[in-house]
Amino acid sequence: MSVQERKQRERADRERLIVATARQLAEQQGWDAVTTRLLAERIEYSQPVLYSHFRGKREIIGAVALEGAAELAATLRAATSTVAGQRARVTALARAYLDFAERNPAVYDAMFQLDGGLVFANEDTPEPLKDAFAALLESLGEVAGDGVHPGLFTELFWAALHGLATLTRARRLPPEVTEQRTQLLVDRLAVL
Repeated sequence: MSVQERKQRERADRERLIVATARQLAEQQGWDAVTTRLLAERIEYSQPVLYSHFRGKREIIGAVALEGAAELAATLRAATSTVAGQRARVTALARAYLDFAERNPAVYDAMFQLDGGLVFANEDTPEPLKDAFAALLESLGEVAGDGVHPGLFTELFWAALHGLATLTRARRLPPEVTEQRTQLLVDRLAVL
């Protein structure tokens, strides 16, 4: 391995460490606790080293969001890959989405609530975000109904899931009836 390859590998390792540490800190204490000074202390590098990877907290949030989008896509695909039948597949997708949001609140915030400098729904959208939407579309596009654009239906279903996740987490909706809400969403929106 050449010196340049070793340096590139070390740089990639440092970047992963920064993102993982930011994510861990945000999940434990919230995003307000994530500062470049604290991250530098936690990863045992100077702030200039941290800034050589990311221009600031906004880019770190964006990196966490991209990582989260890749995980969400994998989670959705895993939840639906072995399920037979459209209704069961859509229900599994909805449950997996809501479970992901509940288990990863700081990551979910980075993806959808905080400004990570990411662009959604256009040509400049990063691939992990496009892939997360594609993972939704794979199951939802087939239940959009006649004359309904699959992408538009997927956006609507996704918005409903996001609303459920956000309102439940904020304790605006009681969590004990999440399953009934999920089933109602599938029954009313998905044309099966």
